Amino acid sequence: MQKTPLIPDYTAVSPTAEIRTQAHGWRAKCLQRLTRLDLPVPPTVALPAQTVRAIAAGHPVDTRAILAHFGPAPLISVRPSPENPDWGGPGTVLNVGMNAARHAALVRTHGQEAADALYVRFLQSYATHVARLDPDLFEIGKPSAEALKEALRQYEREMDEPFPEDPAKQLAEVLRSMARAWEGTSARLLRQAKGAPAEAALGLVVQAMAQGIGQGISGSGVVQFVDPVTGLAQVTGRYLGQSQGRDALKKTEAIYLTRDKRGPSLEDLAPEIFAELIRHGAACRKRLREEMQIEFTIEDGKLSVIDAVKVQRSARAGLRIAVALAEDGVILPEEAVLRVEPRALSELLHPQVDPRGPRDVFARGIAASPGAAVGRIVFTSDAAQASASRGEPCVLVRRETAPEDIRGMHSAAAVLTERGGVTSHAAVIARGLGVPCVVGASGLRLDLKERRLTAGDGRVFAEGDLITLDGTTGEVLVGAAEMLAPALDDSFRKLLGWADEVRDIGIRANADTPSDAATARQFLAEGIGLCRTEHMFFDEDRLVVMREMIFADTSKDRAAALVRLLPMQRADFVQLFEIMAGLPVCIRLFDPPLHEFLPHDREGMRELAEALDKPLSEVTRRAEALAEFNPMLGMRGVRLGVVLPEIYAMQAQAIFEATVEVARKGAPVVPEIMIPLVSARREVELVKTHIDAVAAAVRVKTGVNFDYKLGVMVETPRAALRAGEIAQHAAFLSFGTNDLTQMTYGLSRDDAGRFMNTYVQQGVFPEDPFHILDVDGVGELLQIGSERGRQTRPDLTLSVCGEHGGNPESIAFCRKLGLNYVSCSPYRVPLARLAAAHLALADHVDNPN
Repeated sequence: MQKTPLIPDYTAVSPTAEIRTQAHGWRAKCLQRLTRLDLPVPPTVALPAQTVRAIAAGHPVDTRAILAHFGPAPLISVRPSPENPDWGGPGTVLNVGMNAARHAALVRTHGQEAADALYVRFLQSYATHVARLDPDLFEIGKPSAEALKEALRQYEREMDEPFPEDPAKQLAEVLRSMARAWEGTSARLLRQAKGAPAEAALGLVVQAMAQGIGQGISGSGVVQFVDPVTGLAQVTGRYLGQSQGRDALKKTEAIYLTRDKRGPSLEDLAPEIFAELIRHGAACRKRLREEMQIEFTIEDGKLSVIDAVKVQRSARAGLRIAVALAEDGVILPEEAVLRVEPRALSELLHPQVDPRGPRDVFARGIAASPGAAVGRIVFTSDAAQASASRGEPCVLVRRETAPEDIRGMHSAAAVLTERGGVTSHAAVIARGLGVPCVVGASGLRLDLKERRLTAGDGRVFAEGDLITLDGTTGEVLVGAAEMLAPALDDSFRKLLGWADEVRDIGIRANADTPSDAATARQFLAEGIGLCRTEHMFFDEDRLVVMREMIFADTSKDRAAALVRLLPMQRADFVQLFEIMAGLPVCIRLFDPPLHEFLPHDREGMRELAEALDKPLSEVTRRAEALAEFNPMLGMRGVRLGVVLPEIYAMQAQAIFEATVEVARKGAPVVPEIMIPLVSARREVELVKTHIDAVAAAVRVKTGVNFDYKLGVMVETPRAALRAGEIAQHAAFLSFGTNDLTQMTYGLSRDDAGRFMNTYVQQGVFPEDPFHILDVDGVGELLQIGSERGRQTRPDLTLSVCGEHGGNPESIAFCRKLGLNYVSCSPYRVPLARLAAAHLALADHVDNPN
């Protein structure tokens, strides 16, 4: 029978060898770069992915030829080397080649104790990871000659054969075990969850052992030169005498690296070796253009660099490191921009739970608005406002939020809901306010009557109990967790300044209040792309007047009530215009159905009847008359403006009078007025006629001339399809992708969370269309609307102002369509600025001319 030929494909790592990351993996390539820096790297051989796959399939490799690279009777290690270090891999196996003869030689050179420790360690690793025996069988306490003999006997009892003495056989079995472990189902699923493609391959690295156990100064350690949480320059790590691998990170007896009053250090023990490590770290940073963590071994006073990996880092550390490398001339500013993931910025804009502290999680939901906050549980908006008035942070807990909860959300430090998804009312409003929010925590049971909530594990929390909500991870923690402050420092501003230099699409903010506008300015938004005026009417004093207007019987009575709202609205717009200091402000006229401003329970109706001095029966009757079967598709938006023109007339007057007031102070502004929920050209014509008349009246009354732009919010499929004729009367079209997605799919975003996960998992939708823009369906409507609108009016301004405006994938589609800007919640403006820069830089790489 013909023997299967041995696989010859492997490469000795040297400065000039052909080592490729795609073939040999990141670790092999990194070790080659370290050898090019003249760092003391032990001899190394790299097996490419093709060879490893063949080994997994049962083909033998020429292990004797590999061992020949390391001289007579070598001890070696085998480490995984996938293309991306984040994909993980099988565990490292140390001291391959250990047998009776090698053990006897080590007894002579290193002593009995060191030799026994090395042999026992290898035997335990081989038995567990290669022979797949129960690790408990080889828990033998402190290594000794007797313990070693017992371990060898135990192996022979379990395997019915002696422990292999042949180093070539040992290496062959280790390689086969690691290759097959990579191909296993669990390993495949685990790395795919980390972003690896299904066909991701594994390389392996075989390296001569630097012992770390023996005579003189011997041991192993890990060093890095930045703090992994803050990104500030700082030498950190540990060193452990008489150890191997990464033992220093696991053992409490490990010592510090730099001098430290808390205990001994490597700098005290071996200052020359410590200084050499510092030099190696500086060389890696400069030549590898990255902050690296170096794994090292010292054998009898001689330093070896075993491995180097990119320092694991938090988002704030990643940004600070990228900027520092650019400032030091190690990388270009454009590369620094590309090194920071846009979504990672969310962690910098808000307080965060310190990852170094303990976490007692009692509930999990959907991470709907990033950041973290500590507060006491409250169950109503009134309680949240009362808590805020006392200066006590609180977490508002609701089954789901409604428009009347906005004041409570303004007052709360964080919001937690039992129901909802990433585009539910709570999620959208919380992101706009910059308030941490977790929604869809379905494992909770709320008892609003008893004012308590019960966690899935049975723990009960009452109103007033202290909890921490982590809107970045979607977790809710018991008590007050340790926190990190926001990181809006010079590095943050500098990186986004570099991003602004290269991006080619405008970024505005959705801002409904002066506080929102101030946040938008802080994050350098280029204007307000959506101001939802209805949120201004939920304040207590305005709500009463709004309800009077709703219950008015005639147009004259409605106008009389609205006159009382006029100065309030005018003051709102004056504040917005002054904060934005001449930047564009796009104001959406009143949108929601009127019933949202009415109480929803009998007690509220009774209070309203008393306030309006009307019989309860009349109030109830009017509320029932305003109720709709499907309010989202009912009497709202432009339909209110057509049927009850007094509302839009009051708002237009407030906008124009605010424009005049600000202009008189020397800050001219051109307001943009947006009509919501349009589906027909005639709607625009009717509203435009009324608004033009109001503008003319204000010009005559004030003697001040001013300009304004009138546009349409495209939220219905018909408006997108008829954009050509609608554009005849509009200076701009802004696609409201939240409602446009709802109407295109026939889905309520507040209810879709109940089945959306199932739909995505079963491949009905590739992603949640309320989270990532559906470019095939909704996107085609955007494309049709854009093309037809600009055919009618080439100078038509086009934008997106839904929640999708802050999503990197959606911004890419908007750039492709040639939209002028996107608008998103204020706290997503930095993300959008950076994402737009990434897209522009990627285009430049693909099309350098």
